[in-house]
Amino acid sequence: MGAGSPANTGEAGAIHRAAFFAGKPAPTGICGVSGIPIQATGVPPMLKPLLQGIALMAAATTLQAAPIDLIIDTDPGADDVVALFLAMASPDELNIRAITTVAGNVRLEKTSRNARLAREWAGREDIPVYAGAARPLVRKPIYAAEVHGEEGFTGIQVHEPKAPLAQGNAVQYLVDTLGAAKPHSITIAMLGPQTNLALALIQRPDIAKGIKQVVVMGGAHFNGGNITPAAEFNLYADPHAAEVVLASGVPLTYLPLDVTHKLLTSDARLNQLAAVNNQASKRVVDILNAYITHDMDLYGMPGGPVHDASVIAYLLKPELFSGRRIHMSIDSREGPSFGQTLADWYGVLKQPANVMWVDEGDAQGLFDLLSARLARLE
Repeated sequence: MGAGSPANTGEAGAIHRAAFFAGKPAPTGICGVSGIPIQATGVPPMLKPLLQGIALMAAATTLQAAPIDLIIDTDPGADDVVALFLAMASPDELNIRAITTVAGNVRLEKTSRNARLAREWAGREDIPVYAGAARPLVRKPIYAAEVHGEEGFTGIQVHEPKAPLAQGNAVQYLVDTLGAAKPHSITIAMLGPQTNLALALIQRPDIAKGIKQVVVMGGAHFNGGNITPAAEFNLYADPHAAEVVLASGVPLTYLPLDVTHKLLTSDARLNQLAAVNNQASKRVVDILNAYITHDMDLYGMPGGPVHDASVIAYLLKPELFSGRRIHMSIDSREGPSFGQTLADWYGVLKQPANVMWVDEGDAQGLFDLLSARLARLE
């Protein structure tokens, strides 16, 4: 598992914990695997290796089999659609409770339509889509039509989806769902501005206890910004919201431009996706071919990043990524550094770490994963 993975989560974490307890006196109670009473003392020495092996296998299998309880907060957006396809094609690993939309790449009515289109194309109309915040907390709204097109993506035709939005507002959905959740049980994939979650936390700060982790596509440090020299778009679009989420103390993982600009398309990788040869892969390739030209021209890169898909790939295969825990703050003051993520990579401020900052990823591994999952769709 990569250094960017949360400590003691997933299969590796299960094995770590099982191995730890296997070396301790057996707890009093009933063995959850065999049903054999276990006392603090008196376990025959010849049975200890067997019980330890059973505990290791059971812990790993149980946690590996349990899907992540997930809410996807998104502003589709070309790369958001790719991320949604990847998530919706992975039901064994991701139990998608809902998709919540926010204004960002385009206006709210278009991000909400595009999320429903992705759901329709993936054949996952069982997943509710809730529309959320139409504007940032404080700043004037901005959009990224010059990157994503007026409709949110180009390369394919859009239409009004058959299935409607869910009744109610995304912010209230987050308040109700997180407030009723078991402690530390729900993961949020944050693919756009963090406005919805910030509004929910402002309304009811105690809902933070229901969050297991928030995995954010956003920010930049080594790479520099993509909307200003200092800032990445999602943070620039609503830095005040990102500050609210950061201050709440929820476990945070950031996948910034530092890593997404290393996870690039290539002719070979686009051909790999096209070779899946179904409607889902055709849509993804058509969207990406239109989308990546902007960044390739702007940065002179040999391919284009698929930013938001990296968040879903991180949840599915954290071993593809690495990073370190650092202290981060966000500049919400008006000026040239507005929206910048101040990542203290070398710990010079001597402040406690408050985010996992991912800076490396396996590009081919991401496209292999995407190809395999697209093959599950029609």
